[in-house]
Amino acid sequence: MHIGINYTSALRQRGGIGRYTRGLVNALSRLDSRNRYTLVVSKDSPLNSTPSLPHNFTFKMLPLSERLLTILWHRLDLPLSIDRWAGPFDLFHSPDFVLPPLRRAPGILTVHDLSFIQHPDGAAPKLRRWLNKVVPDSVNRAQHILADSQSTKEDLEKLLNVAPNKISIVGAGIESRFKPIADAQKLDRLRQKYRLPERFILGLGTLEPRKNYEGLIEAFNLLQVDHPDLHLVIAGGKGWLYDSIFEAAKKSPASSRVHLIGFVADEDLPALYSLAQVFAFPSHYEGFGIPALEAMACGAPVVAANNSSLPEIAGKAAVLLPATDTTALSNAICQFVSHPSLREEYTKAGIEQAKKFTWETAAEKLLKVYQSLAE
Repeated sequence: MHIGINYTSALRQRGGIGRYTRGLVNALSRLDSRNRYTLVVSKDSPLNSTPSLPHNFTFKMLPLSERLLTILWHRLDLPLSIDRWAGPFDLFHSPDFVLPPLRRAPGILTVHDLSFIQHPDGAAPKLRRWLNKVVPDSVNRAQHILADSQSTKEDLEKLLNVAPNKISIVGAGIESRFKPIADAQKLDRLRQKYRLPERFILGLGTLEPRKNYEGLIEAFNLLQVDHPDLHLVIAGGKGWLYDSIFEAAKKSPASSRVHLIGFVADEDLPALYSLAQVFAFPSHYEGFGIPALEAMACGAPVVAANNSSLPEIAGKAAVLLPATDTTALSNAICQFVSHPSLREEYTKAGIEQAKKFTWETAAEKLLKVYQSLAE
């Protein structure tokens, strides 16, 4: 087969969808030497950051920028098919919610979540209008849909009326580098690089309303009096509607102990997770929740919300509670920071749970979908 994959997000997005796409393609390159892959990228993609891949994986740069392609394809609805530019393909896979026009190739679309429908207040109005237009249209045009989790699959069936047999679940994985880091020098270098305190709760992800950082700050406010040496560290790049997060941090009675450190480089994440006393993930909605699994793999005990995909991802290896119950969140964090034996119990359980999710397993599932559609 000749399979096209829209690889632009892998080069232009540091977190989220970019990491998902990189992880899957890297695993596919180790797994499949039989089929031919063309990784299609926009003209403004940074090709200096492309990975080293085997001979059956090649890159094809389109003649236009990502922004201009978006305007032509999805605002003006021009039928400039991607397989005419970069194909022909036997299959074309778009892993980032939106399917470009296709001339003949069957289209496969990954929908990571439907948060813009489930939690519309968590997206900027312009972004919400855009997603409400392009995602249903892409879903209707796709021959097959990939969902990150059973939760997202059920949302697709319920909210967009997608037939169950049109959806396959291909989740994310954990790279082998995510493991507990014990090297004192490496940990100390990271602590100095990001000016990290000695003991801290960690939250990680793009700064946006869905991640519920304001609730996490409120939970920290409840426990900080009894734990004067404990800090809260929130790591993540700016997304949208994030001003209220900075305002909540500023108004905290322990504002000097609330640290928003910005985006953390991929290579620094294992050490960051390893330093955390607790990883808190009280998100209102997640299509998969990669950070929770990465934290588990690195030995951080996890407190997470009990909604969307998080129960199926975390299993019994995390403390799960309602995202809006800040008192319960505060109490759960207190239990971990006060009882080393409880931390150890959940650390062991988390490491074992994370082992169930590998990029190789995800790539094997993806390859089976490719093969079944080609047949």
